[in-house]
Amino acid sequence: MPSPIFVAGHRGMVGAAVCRRLSLEPGVQVLTRPRSELDLCDEGAVARFFEQEKPATVIFASAKVGGIHANKTFPVEFLTDNLRQELATIHASYRNGVKRFLFLGSTCIYPRLAKQPIREDELLSSALEPTNEAYALAKIAGLKLCQYFRQQYGVLYHSAMPTNLYGPGDNYHPDHSHVLPGLIRRFHEAKLAGSPSVTIWGTGRPLREFLHVDDLADAIIHLCKLENPPDWVNVGTSVDVSILQLAKQVAEAVGYQGEIHTDPSKPDGTPRKLTDTSLIRSTGWAPKISLHEGLQRTYQDFLAESQAGTMRSI
Repeated sequence: MPSPIFVAGHRGMVGAAVCRRLSLEPGVQVLTRPRSELDLCDEGAVARFFEQEKPATVIFASAKVGGIHANKTFPVEFLTDNLRQELATIHASYRNGVKRFLFLGSTCIYPRLAKQPIREDELLSSALEPTNEAYALAKIAGLKLCQYFRQQYGVLYHSAMPTNLYGPGDNYHPDHSHVLPGLIRRFHEAKLAGSPSVTIWGTGRPLREFLHVDDLADAIIHLCKLENPPDWVNVGTSVDVSILQLAKQVAEAVGYQGEIHTDPSKPDGTPRKLTDTSLIRSTGWAPKISLHEGLQRTYQDFLAESQAGTMRSI
């Protein structure tokens, strides 16, 4: 894993976790830039940064992300912002001799009705989930561009597709967050307000898989050390839970004791999205943090971030 390593998106949940994990690697120099100094959508600025800094490795953890509501409301931004970032960074990397580029995507790249558990070869086998199609298309483009650069030019550009993530530094916006941080915030506020019940979106029946972001960071460093990694690989736990079951576990972690209701008039999204992680497990990696332990830790992180005024809510 040659140094210096540029971590794009170091202030996001994934990027911050990668930087924490890299701090444990002896002799590694980490390059970071806040958006105020380097806008990855600005192709010229990205080109100048790479020409000056010459990173040897790039871990691309930058993205415009959000939950169902945000994806449905702002599809143009989710497609164009993500495309511009990845195109500028991948091209600048190649032009400046970056030999190792790890692109972070999402398992939302897979079809809505993909065979379960989802293998990597399910990509492009059928239609995407409409509620996050724009984001998925951008991530598929980045994954494929890395594959094509590797195929055509022999550079080690590859991708990791994590399942639903949670952990320190997550986004707790009441409308634009993903399901797990959104539930943490809602149950916390309901507990403080003494609300007798909390209503969750949809039927509660869809099944989802969750990975603690520190496990993902460990997987990323593992992949960066492989001499011949897969072009893209799922990163997850291969264990899923219904949204209603998740809500009950979050309520328990938060200490909320009221009733939980569902609202079937709201969209459910993909019925099930469970990853087959046999490929990455065959390389010697496996997750370590259970959902129960991860929720306990994440709620404590939520409280600490709230008290310190550092909680993301954008």
